[in-house]
Amino acid sequence: MQTLERLRVVIDTNTALDFLVFADPGVATLSDAVVSGAAQWLACSRMRDELRRVLDYPLVAKRRVARGLEVEQVMQRFDTLTTLVAPAAKAPYTCKDPDDQVFIDLAVAHRATLYSKDHAVLAMRSRLAKLDVSVIKPAG
Repeated sequence: MQTLERLRVVIDTNTALDFLVFADPGVATLSDAVVSGAAQWLACSRMRDELRRVLDYPLVAKRRVARGLEVEQVMQRFDTLTTLVAPAAKAPYTCKDPDDQVFIDLAVAHRATLYSKDHAVLAMRSRLAKLDVSVIKPAG
């Protein structure tokens, strides 16, 4: 349990898109915590690279453009709101979706709360809880 320090969070790419691009009300509490500094959003270069890549996916780009957001604006906000840390070593548990492993590894290494809507990650809740990692599915 984290006490007397800022809550550390790891946010998967889909949830980051909800936060940074789509302004989804389901992540408003998380967004407010990160923006206010109550939560420290931890990320590594692989997470940043993945976000950058998906910002140009057709469905994401369409919604991004509709909100008047350029890729570099989104990336600048990401850079402002995250604390970039070194990629973490492999966690004791392996996710069925290899793309999600980086988020699990970082959350375990920093005992951070992991925000994800991914079914493969959510299926690991009880195992990750044994490593002091809470997995939260954002509303929405």
